[in-house]
Amino acid sequence: MHNYMTGLARVMAMIGGAVLMVLILLTCTSVAGRVLDGFFHGDWMESNLPRFAEWMAARVGPINGDFELVEAGVAFAIFSFIPLCQITAGHAAVDVFANTLSPRVNRALRMATEITFALVLMLIAWRLAEGTLSKYQNGETSFLLEFPIWWAYGASLVSALVAAIVGIYMAAVRSYEALTGEILVWDGVEIEP
Repeated sequence: MHNYMTGLARVMAMIGGAVLMVLILLTCTSVAGRVLDGFFHGDWMESNLPRFAEWMAARVGPINGDFELVEAGVAFAIFSFIPLCQITAGHAAVDVFANTLSPRVNRALRMATEITFALVLMLIAWRLAEGTLSKYQNGETSFLLEFPIWWAYGASLVSALVAAIVGIYMAAVRSYEALTGEILVWDGVEIEP
């Protein structure tokens, strides 16, 4: 089960990474287009090479609606990375206080933390589902590209659902560990009994 959940988390992170790379390329291309557009519309180009400047200015420029795509894609990417962070205990932690406690208390703290994460991830997924349904029903579209907003919500919802599933799984694992004292998933944070 743990291998399946880890594999699912890794696949989501890879998809999120691929989306992020596409968004980076999109942003860089759009910024380069803006710079070139400004250059070809500049005073020097229009006074010295007006026909070339006009010809080039018609062919370069920013990508229309780039910020809408980045906004939708980044939300998806963020939710895509959460499952891997959750299953590998990759969240930031300050262990100065916890390191002085007994292994049993640390297991109880980890259980409480994982249960809290699972509840928050379930809440986020639920609210995203409500938002997706709302955006679908009212037919709201983006300003420039006019793509349905619910597409972005729906993509983020898929990632949030996977994050919630992994969060529930990790809450169950850490609860079992806290109740039995047996470590099921070693991730380098545990203290030997």
